[in-house]
Amino acid sequence: MRTFKDRIRHTLLFEVIALGIVVIGGSWIIGRPVEVIGALSLMFSALAMGWNMLFNWLFDHWDRKYRGSARRGFVIRAVHASLFELGMVIAGVFLVAWWLSIPYWHAFIIDIGFSMFFLFYAYGFNWIYDHIFPVPKTVQ
Repeated sequence: MRTFKDRIRHTLLFEVIALGIVVIGGSWIIGRPVEVIGALSLMFSALAMGWNMLFNWLFDHWDRKYRGSARRGFVIRAVHASLFELGMVIAGVFLVAWWLSIPYWHAFIIDIGFSMFFLFYAYGFNWIYDHIFPVPKTVQ
């Protein structure tokens, strides 16, 4: 299990790097000003940080109970990222529709596009993070 301090570091690094990519790329792709996409990204970031902390805590408990915290290979990482993004899509479509004043269908398409980015980003980020900051054998 990771410590609370490690979870904070993980969450903050994840979000700061993602924000840089999303604000610039999202503004260009959607055709909205950087300020609009930046504000939307900050709202998404707050949503994602809360969900990240809760989801990873729940996932770690599940992992320890059912897998004994065995090494997380490709399949477990893919399931982890997919379930996280599913939760974000459900909450995110409402946020996008409201902030951009667009129909839910358009918000869903935008949300799916960003979710596809975050699916691969989350997998890659977590794989790299686990190599740089491995899970300690025992937590004190």
